[in-house]
Amino acid sequence: MMKMRILTLLFLLLSSFTVYAQKPYFVDGYHGGVYGHYPMWVTQFMVDKLAAHPEWKLGLEIEPETWDTVKRNEPTAYAQFSNIVRDKRIEFTNPTYAQPYCYNISGESIIRQFEYGMRKMREHFPDVTYTTYAVEEPCFTSSLPQILKQFGFKYAVLKCPNTCWGGYTTGYGGELVNWIGPEGTSILTVPRYASEDLEENSTWQTTAWNNSTAFIQAAYQQGIDNPVGMCYQDAGWKNGPWLGSGKHIKNNSTYVTWTGYIEDISSRQTDDSWHFSQEDVLVNLMWGSQALQRIAQDVRKSENNRVMAEKISAMAYLDNNYQPLADDEDEAWRTLMMAQHHDSWIVPYNRLDQQQTWEQAVRSWTNTTDRLSEKIIQEAVSSYVKGTSKKGKDLGYVRIFNTVAAKRSAVVRVKLPATWTQRDVTLHDRKGEELACVIEEKDNALWIVFKPNVATLGYVTYALRKNSQPVNKKVQQVRFDAEGNCIIENDMYKITLDKSNGGVITSLFAKHIDNRQFVDPYGPYGLGEIAGHFYEEGKFHSSKDNPATITVLEDNPFIVKVRVAGYIASHPMVQVITLEAGQRRIDFELTVDWQRNVGIGEYKQEHDWTDNRRAYTDDRYKLKVMFPNNLQGAKLYKNAPFDVCESRHENTFFGNWDEIKHNVILHWVDLVEEDQEYGLALLSDHTTSYLHGSDYPLSLTAQYSGVGLWGVDYEITEALKMRYALIPHAGRWDTAQIATESNCWNEPLLGVYGGDFVGEDRQFVAAGQAGIEVSAMKLDQEDLLLRLFNAEGVSGVHQIRLDFPVEGIEEVLLDGEKVGALQVADHMGKPTFSMDIPRFGIKTVRIKKK
Repeated sequence: MMKMRILTLLFLLLSSFTVYAQKPYFVDGYHGGVYGHYPMWVTQFMVDKLAAHPEWKLGLEIEPETWDTVKRNEPTAYAQFSNIVRDKRIEFTNPTYAQPYCYNISGESIIRQFEYGMRKMREHFPDVTYTTYAVEEPCFTSSLPQILKQFGFKYAVLKCPNTCWGGYTTGYGGELVNWIGPEGTSILTVPRYASEDLEENSTWQTTAWNNSTAFIQAAYQQGIDNPVGMCYQDAGWKNGPWLGSGKHIKNNSTYVTWTGYIEDISSRQTDDSWHFSQEDVLVNLMWGSQALQRIAQDVRKSENNRVMAEKISAMAYLDNNYQPLADDEDEAWRTLMMAQHHDSWIVPYNRLDQQQTWEQAVRSWTNTTDRLSEKIIQEAVSSYVKGTSKKGKDLGYVRIFNTVAAKRSAVVRVKLPATWTQRDVTLHDRKGEELACVIEEKDNALWIVFKPNVATLGYVTYALRKNSQPVNKKVQQVRFDAEGNCIIENDMYKITLDKSNGGVITSLFAKHIDNRQFVDPYGPYGLGEIAGHFYEEGKFHSSKDNPATITVLEDNPFIVKVRVAGYIASHPMVQVITLEAGQRRIDFELTVDWQRNVGIGEYKQEHDWTDNRRAYTDDRYKLKVMFPNNLQGAKLYKNAPFDVCESRHENTFFGNWDEIKHNVILHWVDLVEEDQEYGLALLSDHTTSYLHGSDYPLSLTAQYSGVGLWGVDYEITEALKMRYALIPHAGRWDTAQIATESNCWNEPLLGVYGGDFVGEDRQFVAAGQAGIEVSAMKLDQEDLLLRLFNAEGVSGVHQIRLDFPVEGIEEVLLDGEKVGALQVADHMGKPTFSMDIPRFGIKTVRIKKK
């Protein structure tokens, strides 16, 4: 009997202990900044509330530039805040310069967001460390683990419970997971729990936003004894402690910082390793709206210009000791980073200030980036020019710069001086070998058109000489049949355009891969067809509804270009198709000259911005360009920042906020047959959405017009203009080198005319194996910083050869911390080093030149 009483007592004690051990926690904090929203009283408000509520703790996601303004306008509050930032009650969880979404911009841009943001934060709070990455909006991408780890972060959080307008992550796992990046880096992470549901009757929250009873009980039932919720309030909200204070904190929750929770409350370890896919970033913006389209195109253009300018100036530094102004470099990145701010993408029509909207600010910022990048390129190129002297038979010189780490042979146009009169010329390289070219008049100027061979990441120089035996430059690569259909044929393709059906492609033979036909002649859609649902008329319109007028714009040994003009509904449209000699890529330029604003989408969305059902999500109803093909059992791959993802979706279609599927094209998507014999890649000039399904062709979103987020009417205000490209190929995306092709498309060869150029032809950096991308090459004080990304090469040791003398090389992390010195060998007179770089791995080296 005594034993039974003792056992009963022990059971009751253990039971009460278990109940007591189950306790909810909550991370409160603020999000915003002088651009996103940060009234000047907020700093003093935080100081005062922290003093009044000792139990309160804050996670902060504040734009770093904010502190410049606070220091200037509120010096007393700034000084008081500076004195308490090292307190364990405060944690900065996102030091990026402009709080980008990450999934929609380049990997190199993400690195600079952290680099410049942390640099700015150190100006104000030099002793602050960054341990846990947490954000208010879905600012996530699959490659973040290795980026965060290389910047010194130990932990991450995949929740954004209070601001899921633009999306959320997949619900997965329990208290902790090991978030595994694409190249294998692991970071201990608090996920959005599998039990953390989307809030009912909401289109912007999960149940963790206010530590609801439902959230806590669901977590307990899942086996999470210490669940943690989160809300980063918008800076400017006057709530103070979000769940209450003192003895009146909701559900007896305890305020914690994220690092405090992980290190002091959680188990600090887990066996659950989550290979987080890019498709676990479930996001949806106003894809196809003209406002977002313009922003995405401007940002992409500036990203390309920025890295090209940096690489060319690095070449000029190695050759001529050219150094761009540091202020120019910093400002060019700053304005680009601001254009990548998440608010510019999700609320482009919101007013940034009294003068402009976010969309207008983005145009101003990217114009600044482009202007400064162009200035730096001009200065760098000018450092090579040795007067205007001409030697012997030489009429002048052109130099072609290649900023991509791959050998290239592509058509370039170089503008000639206004005084140029010679029409029959040839080009000769430094060895005297001749290269064919043509002189053409375009845009009231003379241009030389030719196809140089350029070594990886370097330049080649040609001399122009008079051609004493002019070559017959007339070719006929375009012809028309009796029905007016257009047949384009060069060394790579034979393509037929159907005049009566809006100029769609009815036949596409790829000569370079066994003359393979890529068009299904019996399908309901046409390759290159443009179609969408005009909801005010209640019907679909297609470019096939009207015959096309097809004209030849260019037909020379290098370029064949045709113009396909037609109508979509009553609106004139033009699609320009370009083939280059020896080039796999087929380029398209689309212009729709909208005569008025029309509604395009599934239906007319009302202005109730809280609707779960949304007219702007199902892309089948938007205007899109369609690319039906005859690939069998195709799988779809898509690139992401420092990653390539194999899609798990049967289709990309959804209509509700709570059913989002990842359908984002960053730079490219690729369809590959099940047996991996053939594939078709699609490249886009901006981040947007794509369409695909088992019974629906690969398509690219082109236009949405109607009511969208927050009830704003996303109208058509100007002509639609966009570029895209197709690459029919053999093999899978990596063996077909689609990532490299995409880089070449985004960073075209740069040709300049000038006097005699200094220096022999160069190949500054070359990898021993294909697939290594130079993500960045830039001057860093007196050293050269070289960042390598294994985009499509095999995992393992890669040999990197340099074409300039070096004193030493060391590997560094993204935050600059030294990893170790690298051994420099001599390979055929060139400095060479080796690095173990896994597929999708990022490695950075600091090179001291002699």
